[in-house]
Amino acid sequence: MLALALLDHSPVPSMHTVGWALLAGALAGISLALFYRALASGKMGITTPVVAVLSAGIPAVIGIMTEGAPGILTISGFALAGAGLWLITRPEDGSRPQGLGLALLSGIGFAGYFLCIRQAGSGSPLWIAGLSRSCSFFLTGAIVVLAGKIPSISRPDIRMAIFTGCIDVSGSALFVRAMQTGRLDSVVVLSSLYPAVTVLLARFVLKEHLPRWKAVGMLAALAAVPMIALR
Repeated sequence: MLALALLDHSPVPSMHTVGWALLAGALAGISLALFYRALASGKMGITTPVVAVLSAGIPAVIGIMTEGAPGILTISGFALAGAGLWLITRPEDGSRPQGLGLALLSGIGFAGYFLCIRQAGSGSPLWIAGLSRSCSFFLTGAIVVLAGKIPSISRPDIRMAIFTGCIDVSGSALFVRAMQTGRLDSVVVLSSLYPAVTVLLARFVLKEHLPRWKAVGMLAALAAVPMIALR
C-alpha cells in the first residue's frame, strides 16, 4: 500500500490523519491477537459471533447517534444482517462460552479500529491503509519476538501468508475509501458480512457441509445487503 501510494503520487497525509491511522493499526493488531487467543482458549465457543456482532454493532450505534437514524428499510437490514451474522458464525459443536472476556475485548477493539479509520478523515486510502497495517505489523511482531515463541513456518505457508496479506490490505484500502464516502453504520455493517463469503467458499470450493442455521444465516445476510445499500 505504501509503495502504491508513492507510485500514485498520493499526497502525504496530515499528522492528524497519520495519528488516527496509527492508532487504528495498534487497535487492530492487539484485537487480532486477543481474537486468536480467545479462539485458542475457548475452542470457538461463542468467540466469533461475539466479536463479529460487537465490532459491527458498536460503530453502527455510534453512527446512528452522530449521523441520524437511517430509513426503516436500512434499520431492518441492520437487524437482519446481525441475525444472519450470528447464525453464520455460530459454533457447530455447542461448546461452552470459554474465552468470553477476551472475545469481548477483541470485539470492542475492532470497533475502535473502525471508528479510528473514520476519524482519519479524507486522506489517501492507500496511505491510511499502509500506515495502519504497518503499525499492526510492527506491534504484533514485537509481541511475538518479546514472547520468544517464534514458530517455524514452511515456505508454502509463507507464500500463502504473503498472498493473503496482499488481499487483506487491499480490502482495507477499499474499506477506508468506503468510510470516506458512506455512512459509518452502513459501511461497517456491510463490511462485517464477510463471513458469508467465507462460508460460501467453504461450501463450493472445499465441499464442506453447510448446517441448516448457516444456510438461513446466508439468506438473511444476502437479503440484508440491498436493504442497507439501496436505501
